[in-house]
Amino acid sequence: SGGGNGYTVTSSGTNSQGNHYCSRNYHSTASNPNSFHYSNIDGSYYYSNPNGSTCYNSGTGSSRYTPPSG
Repeated sequence: SGGGNGYTVTSSGTNSQGNHYCSRNYHSTASNPNSFHYSNIDGSYYYSNPNGSTCYNSGTGSSRYTPPSG
């Protein structure tokens, strides 16, 4: 559990492709209370952040950041 830091880890582990994931549930304080990130075996990763922004990195030098909507 998250304890005093404002979130609870709802699931984490490694899927069948060998990619690590961690899903967190931020309580009512966050605009996107369900956030998660993937860390893939090819070096890429994807974040969905509690403020509504997302970040993707291909692992080969290109990355894409989407700011919070609204």
